[in-house]
Amino acid sequence: MILSELRDYLKQQQRLSLLEMANHFDIEADALRGMLLKWISKGKVRQLDKGSACGTGCCKCDPAMTELYEWVDKV
Repeated sequence: MILSELRDYLKQQQRLSLLEMANHFDIEADALRGMLLKWISKGKVRQLDKGSACGTGCCKCDPAMTELYEWVDKV
């Protein structure tokens, strides 16, 4: 997978969990984080607060499922 594939998928979906992206691209979450950091450094992607995914507060969710990223570049 290359950065442009990640860009295109995230732009299309707008907001995705790390787990959703890892499953879609069949890639390890840690490798994906590195690619996401590249887009974050360019100001195109932001990581959402951990609390924005689930409002229950039970702490039983898979951390990769609650690690959300959003495409923010509107151009």
